[in-house]
Amino acid sequence: MTVPSDDLGHPLDGTGPRSRVVSLVPSLTEAIAAARREALVGATDWCTHPADLDIIRVRGTKNPDVAAIAATGPDLVVANQEENRRLDVERLRAAGVPVWVTRIETLDEALVSMRRLFEVALGWGAPAWLDEADAVWQQPAPSGLRRRVAVPIWRDPWMVVGARTFTGDLLARCGLDNVFGAGEDRYPRVSVDDIVAARPDVVLLPDEPYRFTADDGPEAFRSTDCVLVDGRALTWYGPSLLTARDHLLTALS
Repeated sequence: MTVPSDDLGHPLDGTGPRSRVVSLVPSLTEAIAAARREALVGATDWCTHPADLDIIRVRGTKNPDVAAIAATGPDLVVANQEENRRLDVERLRAAGVPVWVTRIETLDEALVSMRRLFEVALGWGAPAWLDEADAVWQQPAPSGLRRRVAVPIWRDPWMVVGARTFTGDLLARCGLDNVFGAGEDRYPRVSVDDIVAARPDVVLLPDEPYRFTADDGPEAFRSTDCVLVDGRALTWYGPSLLTARDHLLTALS
């Protein structure tokens, strides 16, 4: 019998279906809650969707409370290679807690990874929205929208979306060219001058992980158009994929 393994090849302890799940990834929390809310017993402080989720909070994605997680008696903890630390995953496994780690850098990887999460790790079967999201993003990019964009995700220091990222893949599928997408770094540190010198047609300012607002962000780019966008549309790979494409295209139209 083949033992199932997560996206990083680590074998999964135990068998499904899972009934007590802790999620350390906001977008995965939303996806799990949409499928079977009663099975979700813990999540990070950053897991904001659904807004009325009333469960145990286990601190942040980078500093989860391992003892608090173990105390919930989970039969599965869900994590992500980019968002969570390997050290915390190892500590959970050492405490006897099964952990499933996802690895997602493109939309296709997201859809495959989510399907494996639901079918293999959770044992629930894939939710219908996965196929619906796939159909939404199979649509061709609209003609005439091609623009060069920069996407800051932090300031002081300024950081932008770079190469080999889920966000960059979504941008490309919307017909947008990431001006920092050809470098080596996935999230390079830059200056405002660097961003302006890259000559984007528009700077997209999401509300997470840094919360850019009308009063915090656009003032740095007086000579370049800025558009405020929902961070979930750019970085989350759960049910928000159903509406993310329309949100981004509408924001840029």
